[in-house]
Amino acid sequence: MDNKINKNKELNIWEALVPVFFLMVLLAYNIFFADGALLGDYSNQLILLLSGSVALVMGLFNKVTIHKMIQEIWINIKSVFVPIIILLLVGALAGTWLVSGIIPAMVYYGLQVLSPEIFLPASVVISSIISIATGSSWTTSATVGIALIGIGTALGIPSGMIAGAVISGAYFGDKMSPLSDTTNLAPAMAGTDLFTHIKYMSITTVPTYIVTLIVFAILSFTTETTGTTNLNSILETIKTTFNITPYLFAVPLMVVALILLKTKPLLALSAGVIVAAIFAIYFQPQILISIGDSTLSSISSAVFNETAIITENVQLNDLFSSKGMIGMLWTILLILSAMVFGGIMDAIGALARITAVLLSFASSVFGLFASTVISCLGLNIVASDQYLALVIPGKMFKKAYEEKGLAPENLSRTLEDSGTVTSVLIPWNTCGAYQSGVLGVGVAEYFIYAVFNWLSPITTLFFAAFNIKIKQLASTIKG
Repeated sequence: MDNKINKNKELNIWEALVPVFFLMVLLAYNIFFADGALLGDYSNQLILLLSGSVALVMGLFNKVTIHKMIQEIWINIKSVFVPIIILLLVGALAGTWLVSGIIPAMVYYGLQVLSPEIFLPASVVISSIISIATGSSWTTSATVGIALIGIGTALGIPSGMIAGAVISGAYFGDKMSPLSDTTNLAPAMAGTDLFTHIKYMSITTVPTYIVTLIVFAILSFTTETTGTTNLNSILETIKTTFNITPYLFAVPLMVVALILLKTKPLLALSAGVIVAAIFAIYFQPQILISIGDSTLSSISSAVFNETAIITENVQLNDLFSSKGMIGMLWTILLILSAMVFGGIMDAIGALARITAVLLSFASSVFGLFASTVISCLGLNIVASDQYLALVIPGKMFKKAYEEKGLAPENLSRTLEDSGTVTSVLIPWNTCGAYQSGVLGVGVAEYFIYAVFNWLSPITTLFFAAFNIKIKQLASTIKG
């Protein structure tokens, strides 16, 4: 993506904030007073586009051409082309993994291994391991995350809790993995090296992770579940409906292996869809007959359309349904709308203007850290993209950290603690939209349970306030 920051001397701070206020007022009204349906099923998308129109008017008043704004929109849209294809493949993956019996097999065996007493902390740890190995929170959610949602739901655990555990673990791994793009981007913006960044970041990340595990351990022991009371019935229904065999795990293991071998996610997920379709023909012919006129039409339907497998258990009927690629269109439209709004805001210089004002309040060391956190959070809300939430503050605050005599890893750590992990807490951010779409759980449902994500910026501010492990520049120490 283009990392250039657009500045506009003609635009003042109040003009830069007009589209933001417009966006926040409409979103707040939509959420709290209109039950999310202010403008129909696509309210959030339309609100983002309307806010982008307001930003466009501000830009025209301040000598920014239409061509410039369209150019920035196109740059933003290009940056999310691959994630959109991944989303479509995830929809296809969910459909083919359902009709092939992979997801039911995961639920069947998972119910016998992951008890409610350990399920939530175990979900955090499992997601962490996969995410560290792959360097991708998105891949983690699309594979093990979907399985854990299915298992946990069958156990009677609220889906918001499960999603919060998966996301907490996935973003811990995403932050700490040297394979992660954001983990490489943050030190590049701050001016430090990758492994210095990871080592220094662990100072705030590990305590946050420990607290997260403790919280989920408490939730596991205190949450009333219903799954254990009719577990035998659920297991019997799954086994009767599907041909359950350990051989089905070959497909998810293959996908994880391909990712570990650094195969492109698009190829790894495509392979997962194709092989799952073959497994469906071999292992679940009775399922394919029940949902379509022919084997080919059944598989096609699983890939592209909604698929529902009816069983004797109502709880399983909700679980064994998939929306295929078409189910991802709402999320894709949300991402594209966010890119339009973020692109116009960047083109007219509003993002740079807002960040510069925040920088002017950073008179103390704590003020500098707080301004960085607020800037990252604000950009995740306004620009709707975690990469912009790292790039823009990274460039804008780098010199300020140097002037305060602070080592660059302070900045890179703060960028990750407040930019990378909070993106998933914003419904219209690319990450929030993706995770919500893939896991099938709304951001409002998992927000409070994504403990690691909202606790991380609080932890980094706590360390800054009490001057804990705030590394100085070598030249400053010598002086």
